[in-house]
Amino acid sequence: MRRDPFAAEETHHLFNRGAHKQEIFLNDVDYMRFQVLLFLANSSKNIDVRNILKRYEGESFVRLFADEHPDQSLVDVLAYSLLPNHFHLVVREKGDGGITTFMRKVCTGYSMYFNLKYDHSGTLFQGPFKSSHIDTDPYFNWIFAYVHLNPVAIVEPKWDEKELQNPARAQKFLDGYKYSSHYDFYVAERPERAILAYDEARQYVEKKADIQALLASYGHGRVLFEKIP
Repeated sequence: MRRDPFAAEETHHLFNRGAHKQEIFLNDVDYMRFQVLLFLANSSKNIDVRNILKRYEGESFVRLFADEHPDQSLVDVLAYSLLPNHFHLVVREKGDGGITTFMRKVCTGYSMYFNLKYDHSGTLFQGPFKSSHIDTDPYFNWIFAYVHLNPVAIVEPKWDEKELQNPARAQKFLDGYKYSSHYDFYVAERPERAILAYDEARQYVEKKADIQALLASYGHGRVLFEKIP
């Protein structure tokens, strides 16, 4: 039996990518499907996602975030970002086994959706998700900035390995990027805010969130992930 390395009320940075670094989000609908799973799967109750989605067939998922109310949440989702071949989450476990159950529901649900839609066979993700325990406030601030800066890689690859070449372009891109909680904290309110434990997380959010402020919060020198045994 695999040991559960998580404990209630502890915060973790979770990450996974596509097997062989393949893309796991091919279009807007894929990104939105994962966002919906982050929302609906965050419940200790069994949820029939397909049945729920049928009620919104032919509509935007926007109404779903307002109408559905999953209860008995497994985790507090504090931040996230989705990129073409990987995702980042920052979550706090609310009860024993919460993170493990939540990630199983999200990743299994998305894999089933992806495999059926694209006639894909084999493993979608590159093994078990990875986790880093966030054990200090400075490390939380570091991760919070890193997760929200991560989509900059779409317009400036390897931004975190060299000086950002065009901060104004990066700022504009981040502010318009819909598949990250950066939008919820720093741009405007929207239905997708329901994914987040917003009131829990906003205490960590600086009012000023320009690219230079985020970069100032970000630094190197800390091991990001410890692979779950």
